[in-house]
Amino acid sequence: MIIAKDIELRAGARLLIDNVTFRINPGDRVGLVGRNGAGKTTLTKVLAGEGLPAAGEVTRSGTLGYLPQDPRSGDLEVLARDRILAARGLDEVFRQLRAAEEAMSTQTGAARDKAVRKYGRAEDRLHVLGGYAAESEAAAISSSLGLPDRVLGQPLSTLSGGQRRRVELARILFSNADTLLLDEPTNHLDADSIVWLRDFLKNHQGGLAIISHDVGLLEAVVNRVFHLDANRSVIDVYNVGWKKYLDTRETDEKRRKREYANAARQAGALQSQADKMRAKATKAKAAQQMLKRADRLLAGVEGERQSDRVAKLRFPEPAPCGKTPLTAEGLSKSYGSLEIFTDVGLAIDRGSRVVVLGLNGAGKTTLLRLLGGVEKPDTGSVVPGHGLRLGYYAQEHETLDHDRSVLDNMKSAAPDLPEVEARKVLGSFLFVGDDVDKPAGVLSGGEKTRLALATLVVSRANVLLLDEPTNNLDPASREEILGAINTFAGAIVMVTHDEGAVTALQPERVILLPDGVEDIWSDEFADLVALA
Repeated sequence: MIIAKDIELRAGARLLIDNVTFRINPGDRVGLVGRNGAGKTTLTKVLAGEGLPAAGEVTRSGTLGYLPQDPRSGDLEVLARDRILAARGLDEVFRQLRAAEEAMSTQTGAARDKAVRKYGRAEDRLHVLGGYAAESEAAAISSSLGLPDRVLGQPLSTLSGGQRRRVELARILFSNADTLLLDEPTNHLDADSIVWLRDFLKNHQGGLAIISHDVGLLEAVVNRVFHLDANRSVIDVYNVGWKKYLDTRETDEKRRKREYANAARQAGALQSQADKMRAKATKAKAAQQMLKRADRLLAGVEGERQSDRVAKLRFPEPAPCGKTPLTAEGLSKSYGSLEIFTDVGLAIDRGSRVVVLGLNGAGKTTLLRLLGGVEKPDTGSVVPGHGLRLGYYAQEHETLDHDRSVLDNMKSAAPDLPEVEARKVLGSFLFVGDDVDKPAGVLSGGEKTRLALATLVVSRANVLLLDEPTNNLDPASREEILGAINTFAGAIVMVTHDEGAVTALQPERVILLPDGVEDIWSDEFADLVALA
């Protein structure tokens, strides 16, 4: 159970939530919704104990599992399997068992007897924690999230960002925590994994609070909705499921419009009458009373809610370039003994549209990192053509300097851009006032996405490398980026699970990983997008 009492949340000087009280009980499956920047991620951090409210208090009972939007594991040399088993302390027990087994096979006498006793204690502990059945349960959860046994045996350092995020999700689901706080859990999941996750969360008996822009997940899972209204700094609580919430919210909006229109009409009549009466000294007092009554009428009803602001996104006019601004030949990449792909080549012509498809772990993100110069290939080369200007959007936001401010990140992307112009562009991406002075590291996932996209807007790039550009975006912001992708005049190489993004891209070619096969795009490939 989680109880939030009189909490106030701020992002710098900006008030997000003011004097809000609520609770999440066992059996509550809460959908946290609101536009990007409304405070959803900040709220989950505070509920999880990873941040403090500006005022008020949060109390928790029972165990808690928290999936942040950008989970960071401390030790990247830990095996993925051990990271998941650590949720119940099983990783240490299995290490003790292995150490005791080795000692029993190599030691003699008293040392061997000591090893036998250690093995017995470890085995007893394993039984208390669920035994080998628990290990099988962890493997089943991992497999359902697209993590095969081959991946579980690898160190986290060898995994892609999407694989590491799925490891963290598997760890939290395996933990059997009483309350789950999940921030965009479907990011990097394929269609089958999302269906499995819906069923898992629907059957979760404890408390749950989830941030997601996946409407199908919200429809299937939530039985309460908390809407964070950024314009009013409040949380509107709806004790209904998703579809009923949408209907109720629409009905409430119509009622508010009707009530405000009636009050405005009556207040207007009073004000008009008062204006006529004020000309006569004998009726000045009555006119003043009418004006006060008109003010009370308007104050007594809630006005029409302001529409949420949406970042206005248009990619830049690309800088002039040659016929083929980017070429790659014979690319291969391995992490340790794990081979990602070999002998991949491509030529990106001016204005071409390419989508990269492949199962999770096939190397899609790695290929974009090689093309963007973030990593070096083991073999082969990336050759810039005449006039190449690259713009790289990384799904983990590695292109942002998290220690520097929003404004400083913009200045790094476009050093020659006057500060007033940089602030103007940031304003169109909803970074206004003191927001531009915030360190990029404290931004929500959606805000980081907006900042990374803003740096592309000022880059004059003629080749865009886009890795899951619609992740973490609310529906309105997603529509903006889809429109920008559709109208961009330069070349785009894109990795995505979003079928709408592929439709907006209108690709000419497809690259299938890990084999590196290049083919002309056809609608037959469309079914692979969500699966990839």
